Amino acid sequence: MPSWETLLNSVVAFCMGAGLKIIISILILCVGLYLIKLFIKMFKREDKFTLIDESVKSFLASFFNIALKIVLFITIAAYLGLPMTSVVAVLGSVAVAIGLSLQGSLSNFAGGMMIVIFQPFEVDDYIETGSHSGTVTDIGIFYTKLKTLDMKTVILPNGVLANQNITNYSDTDVRRVDFEIGVGYESDPEKVKKVLTDIALGFENVHKDPFPFVGLKGYGDSSVNFTLRVWCDTAEYWNVYFAINEAIIKKFREENIEIPFPQMDVHMK
Repeated sequence: MPSWETLLNSVVAFCMGAGLKIIISILILCVGLYLIKLFIKMFKREDKFTLIDESVKSFLASFFNIALKIVLFITIAAYLGLPMTSVVAVLGSVAVAIGLSLQGSLSNFAGGMMIVIFQPFEVDDYIETGSHSGTVTDIGIFYTKLKTLDMKTVILPNGVLANQNITNYSDTDVRRVDFEIGVGYESDPEKVKKVLTDIALGFENVHKDPFPFVGLKGYGDSSVNFTLRVWCDTAEYWNVYFAINEAIIKKFREENIEIPFPQMDVHMK
């Protein structure tokens, strides 16, 4: 039966051998994770990569983050003396198991690749999907983040985005702003058209080419309906929309142009 001295010597020998390796491995892990985090941060902010699109840069940052962590794990396993053939076999088995259990995530990864390659939208674009709309803030490997107008963050799977209809409002520099205005049946159509045209031309951020369009759209139950269409820079869309709406009601009141409310005439016999 081994003595306590022999057992103590065995523990000390283990600590001096494998124990020291484990401690160094933990240090390598901590330093490696810190360096990876630092590299990803520098990659996102580095001025040398300004030619790379922000959408591609965001996707690559997510990819590098995962790939470098896998390399770090293999490096630590090799330092501990684990057989590399066994490590690769285990990683392969784990990859297959994860692939079978996370088919949705693989679909999201493929969707992210499609988004980066074909670029239906980019970072800072304002888009509308089937259920959400907002400004794209980040395109990751698996998910895309939107910032809504009320400052909420919406996280959407890339697999879903790559397979549904998307409206990109930022794809062009110019947008058309449409207004539907109802006036009373007693109003002079030519006067209404002139007033609406003058309102549109009174704003500097409304383009003169194409020229603002005003037309009589149709006849409602209580009003004659006109359409006003103006063009502006995409960034000025909401400013133009709200400003012209406010200008219309003010000008109509000055010109005594009636803006009717729903009403019904009843004739008694």
